[in-house]
Amino acid sequence: MYELIIAGFGGQGVLFSGKVIAHAGMDIGKNVSWLPSYGPEMRGGTANCQIIISDEPIGSPIVTRPDILIVMNKPSLDKFEDSVKPGGTIIVDSIYIEDKVKRDDVNVVYIPAKQIAADNGDDRLGNMVMTGKLIEIMKEIPLKDIEQSMRDNISKSKADLADFNIKMLESGYNFKG
Repeated sequence: MYELIIAGFGGQGVLFSGKVIAHAGMDIGKNVSWLPSYGPEMRGGTANCQIIISDEPIGSPIVTRPDILIVMNKPSLDKFEDSVKPGGTIIVDSIYIEDKVKRDDVNVVYIPAKQIAADNGDDRLGNMVMTGKLIEIMKEIPLKDIEQSMRDNISKSKADLADFNIKMLESGYNFKG
């Protein structure tokens, strides 16, 4: 079982990243939950989602002690850093967050997701770079299944971005830093 939190500002694709992971988990036969939370602002407000992926039934969608935390802004790091299980992982977008994680009992991956996305043509897709790194670390869902789920579940209005999203997933998955 994996318990995850993805957090950042609205407009960074936080909820979409969680949906991609949840759909892919369902597609490979896992039990999943996806619980979004966001402020009243459309863009720029806080946003996070909690995802659980399990072989067993899930009793509650609430994640209080995530195995893995993705943070895409400083307020999210401040809010969720202490909640990660000892031995867990925090994935930090080092473009948005210059501070270092204070804890020494967790694994930390600093990834310049926004910059990687910008270097590949669209800085709005840093969320997919971060999601790719999550998938590589988690090893619960194969990358090919995430890619297929992306194609199957992306909205019609964004369908033209599926290939680019997949390219960003692969960039994050293959990031060594």
